[in-house]
Amino acid sequence: MSTALSVQDLNRDLARRINAEARSNPQSPYANKFVGIANGQVVVVTDDLDDLARKLRQAEPDPTKTFGIEASRDYGEVQQVWGPI
Repeated sequence: MSTALSVQDLNRDLARRINAEARSNPQSPYANKFVGIANGQVVVVTDDLDDLARKLRQAEPDPTKTFGIEASRDYGEVQQVWGPI
C-alpha cells in the first residue's frame, strides 16, 4: 500500500510541475494539452481526452498509479455547475 501512495505522490508532484510550466510558458510542449502520468513519468501528451484515458490504461493497468491533467488549467479557480441545460 505504501508503494501506491508514494507513486501517487510522485504523480501529483510531477503534475503540479507540468501545470506550472504550462501556465507560465505558452510554448511548453504541455500547454493546453492533456497529460497522462504513470509511475512518476509522463506517458502521453495529447489533445484528446479519450486518447489520454486509452494510453494511460495501456501504460499502467492499475489506475491508482496513474494521473491525468489538463495542463494550463487553473485548478484553483472555482467552477460553477448549474445543471443540465
